[in-house]
Amino acid sequence: MYKVGFDNQKYLSMQSERIRERIGEFGGKLYLEFGGKLFDDYHASRVLPGFQPDSKLQMLLQLKDEAEIVLVISAEDIDKEKVRGDLGITYDDDAFRLIREFTGIGLMVGSVVLTKYTPSEKVENFERRLKNMGYPVYHHFLIDGYPSNISKIVSDEGYGKNDYIKTSRKLVVITAPGPGSGKMATCLSQLYHEHKRGIKAGYAKFETFPIWNIPLKHPVNIAYEAATADLSDVNMIDPWHLEAYGKTTVNYNRDVEIFPVLKATFDSIYGECPYKSPTDMGVNMAGNCIIDDEACKEASKQEIIRRYFNTLCASINNPKKEAELYQIEILMNQAGISTNDRKCVAPARKIAEKTGAPAAAIELPDGTIITGKTSPLLGCTSAALLNALKFLAGIDDEILLISPEVIKPVQELKVGYLGNRNPRLHTDETLLALSISAVTDETAKKALSALKSLKNSEIHTSVVLAEVDNNVLKKLGVHITSDTKVKKGKIKG
Repeated sequence: MYKVGFDNQKYLSMQSERIRERIGEFGGKLYLEFGGKLFDDYHASRVLPGFQPDSKLQMLLQLKDEAEIVLVISAEDIDKEKVRGDLGITYDDDAFRLIREFTGIGLMVGSVVLTKYTPSEKVENFERRLKNMGYPVYHHFLIDGYPSNISKIVSDEGYGKNDYIKTSRKLVVITAPGPGSGKMATCLSQLYHEHKRGIKAGYAKFETFPIWNIPLKHPVNIAYEAATADLSDVNMIDPWHLEAYGKTTVNYNRDVEIFPVLKATFDSIYGECPYKSPTDMGVNMAGNCIIDDEACKEASKQEIIRRYFNTLCASINNPKKEAELYQIEILMNQAGISTNDRKCVAPARKIAEKTGAPAAAIELPDGTIITGKTSPLLGCTSAALLNALKFLAGIDDEILLISPEVIKPVQELKVGYLGNRNPRLHTDETLLALSISAVTDETAKKALSALKSLKNSEIHTSVVLAEVDNNVLKKLGVHITSDTKVKKGKIKG
């Protein structure tokens, strides 16, 4: 059952104010490394129900007159045509997408930095496109001995070889299409160059997860480990913070491991590091905006289970995913949960076993379970979707929302003309047929108007869904898991 556990308005207010305070602490110039996604942060919205996917972007809009964005992308990633797994587009295409999104809502994109720079045809084409659009492009280079050789890094032979990024505003947000792009190194390089020019500037990090001021094994933090199992990130107590202040806070291994280097870099540039711990570097206020801890715990447990199922499906065709799967199993054990704790799993499996055909079950936001089975006309997901719309719109279960006379011509088109083997309607085709029916049928129109009420529902299917069904359900705000065959014959549960 969906319950709000996070105060989004409080978050927007507190977060923007905290960043303003940090700008003031450094005399009016701050390089802010933005970890994670600046918008489309659906993970945060799932584990902190009430958090809006564009919250960080909305927060930045409150600072838009003071902020500019510097987009960082690795030349190596451009050359290798690295792809964002969640969007299915290359990093260089995503860079242009981000620029359009930022400028489209009134945020200033000041420049783009190519890190790990070496010239190549792909890199030069990317740079040419940016310059034609009017964006300055800067080059940062690999430094021998990075990140441990501090004396070389913090010198004219290290950061000194990088281009100085010209900025005009007090808050410089450093963001990137994905991890490993070189955001932190870009920030530190700028601090070195600013210091040489006699300009006082600071560095801070904005990363939503792990949340530093909730327990280490809180399900919200465990869900973050599940989400980053492919990166082998591990949450841990910040030992630097504990030693400096005697207080327990949560961070993750990469920040804890890099902090001695960061501290030495600050010492070399300024003579003294302004931070005593990795936690000190952060400005995240999300933990202060949880208003229903139990709701966030339950939402996070469900996210861990979803990650398990999704990784299980991915592991069928990618054996490298097996290590990731084992890691998530350990995290499920730490959270005290199993697949049985996902309420829509058992009903879907039960119908599949009874009918011998694919089946689906939807848990609506109020906790009601709606099922769907495969028929000659509809796939199980389409059937479950229509049954859910009937329930939400208060329509009797016996009423047909779409006449077979409407469905059959669509099936004939699919099989007879488009070469499909499966005549049953996918969810997109079902919704189109429902839309057509709604023109002349008030009942279908009533069902169609209930679509928005599906948001934050949960669905489980006994088979892996077609990509088109996945995409439609995601657009409706429905969270998906599926069963699939594995080597041992069945899924744990």
